[in-house]
Amino acid sequence: MTEDEKPKDGETRPALRQDLDAALAAPLGEIDPFALARRDLAKSLPRRFYKAAGAQACAEGFELALDGRPARTPARNRIALPTLAAAQALAAEWERQSEIVDPAQMPLTRIVNSAIDGVAREIEAVAAEIARYGASDLICYRAAGPEALERAEAAAWDVALDFAARELGAELVVARGIAFVEQPEAARAALVEAARAAARPEAGGAFSLAALHVMTTLTGSAVLAFAVERGAMSAADAWTAAHVDEDFEMARWGADDEALAARARRWREMEAAADLIAALRAP
Repeated sequence: MTEDEKPKDGETRPALRQDLDAALAAPLGEIDPFALARRDLAKSLPRRFYKAAGAQACAEGFELALDGRPARTPARNRIALPTLAAAQALAAEWERQSEIVDPAQMPLTRIVNSAIDGVAREIEAVAAEIARYGASDLICYRAAGPEALERAEAAAWDVALDFAARELGAELVVARGIAFVEQPEAARAALVEAARAAARPEAGGAFSLAALHVMTTLTGSAVLAFAVERGAMSAADAWTAAHVDEDFEMARWGADDEALAARARRWREMEAAADLIAALRAP
């Protein structure tokens, strides 16, 4: 490498920066720490290329700054958020990086990047996709035995169904077994409107919608995601509710360490999405 090819202060080598951008742009759930570890045998992750991460005011609100310079998404858009609390949470994630910048440990950054580079241009499409999850929502498909599992599902999910009817105006039909049940048109329309409401500027705009989408796909339930987004349920309680069936099976047959490790990784993404929504709506 010649002197001209060496990175300046605050820069990474171009190839490594491209790798970092690609990883930070990847959909949540596609970052596999084990795959990254195997890849690192041949190629290291980018070293931390900044001394300090912080939040600073900008025309769009508050932006992520690395060594005082505006940071950008993989699509080269400025990373600006509507509230100081949200920008500070993002900066804290970057500040927690030690000698390397590890995308597997940066779920909040990936949500923010997806909101800026993708969701902001596809609000209606993302809202419709969330509603589609609701049309075949996890909590609407109940086990046909054993009785203990039926009781566990009812205890975890009935409160969410009540929330959907009361707060979202979506009265969903419950089925036993795996046969598909068509949800009422009015319920499906109510879910679309609820997703649109999450995307309003005062609710956090594309950032809030992106976080809602993440929680929906992670839990398999738009209703549980809406309950967290509306403050009717904690992220931890929604996460527990989403895993009633899995936990029941583990209680009967024993824990699956690999499955639990994967769940722990997904939980960090769920927690980051919920934390982002809270920061977007902070006073």
